[in-house]
Amino acid sequence: MSYEVPKKFPTTVVGSYPKLGNASEIIKKRDRNEISEGEFHEKIRDSINEVVKDYLDAGIDIISDGEQSREDMVVYFAQRLKGYNEGDWVRIFDNVYFRKPVIVGKLERIKEMIITDWLYTNKISNGRPVKLIITGPYTMLEWSFDLFYGDRREIIMDFAKIIREEILEGIRNGAKYVQVDEPALSTRPWKEEADLLKEALDYIFKGIDAKRIVHICYGKLERLLPYILDYPVDQFDLEFKNSNFRLLPYLKEYGYNKELGYGVVDVHSLQVESVNEIKEAIDKLMKLDIIGPEKVYIDPDCGLKLLPRDIAKEKLINMVKAAKIAREQY
Repeated sequence: MSYEVPKKFPTTVVGSYPKLGNASEIIKKRDRNEISEGEFHEKIRDSINEVVKDYLDAGIDIISDGEQSREDMVVYFAQRLKGYNEGDWVRIFDNVYFRKPVIVGKLERIKEMIITDWLYTNKISNGRPVKLIITGPYTMLEWSFDLFYGDRREIIMDFAKIIREEILEGIRNGAKYVQVDEPALSTRPWKEEADLLKEALDYIFKGIDAKRIVHICYGKLERLLPYILDYPVDQFDLEFKNSNFRLLPYLKEYGYNKELGYGVVDVHSLQVESVNEIKEAIDKLMKLDIIGPEKVYIDPDCGLKLLPRDIAKEKLINMVKAAKIAREQY
């Protein structure tokens, strides 16, 4: 079954969704080696089913697997790569912690890491395209301890090789939307850091026949923007709502002309944005007259995993309704 993505204001998700069903317990069992990797991905399917059901109910055009397999966006990959050891608990923000993994040897891809869940999600997507979403090389670098390389460029380029291999496998299996997540970049908004990632992305995306997306959120995005506009990507997916859309005038100042994943709902707030509130956010962007509606993808600021399921779903429902109204106007 095929599905036609709207030409104007298609709706999508950044990636994660609240853990549903027994997902958290299944992850723990895998971490305790009580089940194999194959069993793990089989058992997580019930949770993916629930996520996709919510996305389809809400009317999302381009979906994901809700990252039900991933307790953390870095640890998940570190556990499946050669060259890592488990680390100690480190605070990210508020009361959120993760085990910061330790690089102890040369980083290598042993086998696919996200393809199994992505393929399954495609089977149940009712024809909707499914994003292939992977944590980027810069964030993997920044959110790991290095006890082996001693050279940031060498680490990030080894990550780039691993990520490219994974993406190419997805492309061979029909992936049309590829998203690299780089939340760590906004915490160091300096040209030399942006250039480091650019070199890695040049390698990752060379010759890739799919929509190339990079997601960046929070931090000083306005300081980062002038250094990333020449990245080899089709779309930047950025957070706007949480920072009260302060990035908007900078898009005009720097002549932004790529596609834009436009964050219009706050994933850190339990308040459900009204349809009118989201539509007004779309209007703010359109009034800048920098890109047309065919280049704007409507989505949340970031992943929805920290929200209760009912709140996350309600936000998506209103987001879709607002996008439909905007299509009629623009």
